[in-house]
Amino acid sequence: MKHLLSWLIPVFALFTMQANAQDQNPKPVKWEYSAEKKNDSEYILHLKGTIEKGWQLFSTTMADDAPNTRVVLDSATSSVASIVGIKEIGKLDTHQEPLFDMAVSVFENNVQLDVNLKVNGTLPANVKGSVNYMALKGEEAIGPEEDQFKFNNKSGELVSVSTALKEATGDKSQLKRASIDLNNPVKNCGGTGQEGGEKKSLWGLFILGMLGGFIALFTPCVFPMIPLTVSFFTKKSQDKKKGVMNALLYGFFIFLIYILLSLPFHFLDSLNPEILNNISTNVVLNLVFFVIFIVFAISFFGYFEISLPSGLANKVDAKTSVGGLVGIFFMALTLALVSFSCTGPILGSLLAGSLSTDGGAMQLTVGMGGFGFALALPFALFALFPGWLNSLPKSGGWLTSVKVVLGFLELAMALKFLSNADLVKHWGLLKREVFFGIWIIIGVCLVLYLLGKIRFPHDSPIKKLSKARIILALLFGAFTLYLIPGVTNTKYANRSLISGFPPPLSYSIYGEDAAKGVEPNVINDYEKALQLAKEQHKPILLDFTGWACVNCRKMEENVWPNDEVKVLIQKDYILVSLYVDDRKMLPEDQQYIYTTTNGRKKEIKTVGDKFATMQTENFVNNSQPFYVLISPDEKLLTHPVGYTPSAKEYADWLKCGLEAFKSQK
Repeated sequence: MKHLLSWLIPVFALFTMQANAQDQNPKPVKWEYSAEKKNDSEYILHLKGTIEKGWQLFSTTMADDAPNTRVVLDSATSSVASIVGIKEIGKLDTHQEPLFDMAVSVFENNVQLDVNLKVNGTLPANVKGSVNYMALKGEEAIGPEEDQFKFNNKSGELVSVSTALKEATGDKSQLKRASIDLNNPVKNCGGTGQEGGEKKSLWGLFILGMLGGFIALFTPCVFPMIPLTVSFFTKKSQDKKKGVMNALLYGFFIFLIYILLSLPFHFLDSLNPEILNNISTNVVLNLVFFVIFIVFAISFFGYFEISLPSGLANKVDAKTSVGGLVGIFFMALTLALVSFSCTGPILGSLLAGSLSTDGGAMQLTVGMGGFGFALALPFALFALFPGWLNSLPKSGGWLTSVKVVLGFLELAMALKFLSNADLVKHWGLLKREVFFGIWIIIGVCLVLYLLGKIRFPHDSPIKKLSKARIILALLFGAFTLYLIPGVTNTKYANRSLISGFPPPLSYSIYGEDAAKGVEPNVINDYEKALQLAKEQHKPILLDFTGWACVNCRKMEENVWPNDEVKVLIQKDYILVSLYVDDRKMLPEDQQYIYTTTNGRKKEIKTVGDKFATMQTENFVNNSQPFYVLISPDEKLLTHPVGYTPSAKEYADWLKCGLEAFKSQK
């Protein structure tokens, strides 16, 4: 557990590579498939991999929580057959890998996986599955990459057939609708308001990042460093003015370091405009974040300490003795590293939240900048006004209490990641009321902790409750009471203050009828919506949304139920909701390779792939929610709009669309 964060970083890199893999260079391993029959119930699948020069393929013997290779069967095949063993043929190399800080087993040049397949009953018409592998080249990691295989049953023999996707032809290539003219809507109303709206949104994220930074200040890893560091600069320098300048530079470098941490995501975003949305809704990555946040919480409760590898911190610390700007920079970097056990969980929340806001990297940079600014601010202020140091509270047990409270909040945040994965895959594990129930339990436990009824390993007995504890207990208690109606099937179930965090109202143990908002006429079927619009002579309200989209839920639960908006949508429009993060696989005959307008080849394999590409191709936008009004003959009626929390503004936009539609008729 100690070096969990050092392993999480390369794992996150693996998934970012996976999300963008289809738009990059050819895969580092080429697979060939064949099979032999041992008897009527047992077959050997030969999976031969040719590994590109310089690449290393991870072994199937690697653990589940390490980079590995896995052979899996699809659901239909696994219901009648199972893998009972895998034999690896090739030169296996086991060595210590610095990138993952662990021993790894890898193959180079080539490998053959002989998969022992046991059939329980009748051999199916098709045997399908995939090799999900990870590979490494120097410090470049990739995976999990998926290479699918398919065998046809030919009179009891398994014959390999190609699963390669074909280039789109005919109707399949029509994700870009020629009749939609983004620059010339019928009415000049609406618009995403990026000049003003984005600025406001970025300021909100900066403030949110600052809030996270201020919280991080009051943790045992950071708070004691403030007087020590400021005193070091002001006393070490013979020139007081120079000492103050050095402390200000130290604060600036703290801010700069957190900005630099976000820059790689801009590179990813430029490669593929949908990649950050893919990352934020990746099922496995959300599950990884869920586990990591649970571990963060347990660490904050005091059961163990999470830290970056000591060798890394020591190497950086050794460079602080260098004079001038370089030494000050490495002092700032040392603070960022040694405080990671406290700041890491808060940064993790900021990272995941920013990526899922609307799919852009700028939000992450702004949020990280706010975080770094808040951490740097006290070092600069106390350097300018050293007398203020005397007013700082003494370090003590209250810092431990801050960590425990953060631990409870991490548990609540962890549930959001599990919910994202559950919604995208439609597992039905975490229905809305179950989500609320767990949050209520966490809230009750937090209140009991603040009142001294629950203690953790590093807590001292509470002789007298402080005013701060009582106030916090009252605040969290009130919030917990506010959550209670969320488990009911009443008109009070919609908790507007936290719209977007719990699952949608329709994702309920009471069934879809529990939804109190507006239901779409069509879900994930654009062509059907067009047909309905032509039959009923109504315009279409295109709703590009996502299962894991917070602002989408806010619109559906706070704006759409507004009386005027609800009537307009239900009476005058055909509403079609297209989920860009839906990981449901399309039928095989509907999967293909699509060539975008900028010449990029993209695999269309899932429902989400199809509609995310459709949004980007037609509207040069990949954020959600995103609303478009079009006529049945696909004429753009108004400028599209994004998140619009004002019901009146949204209703005016819908009315403008109706006027445009009537003028066309």
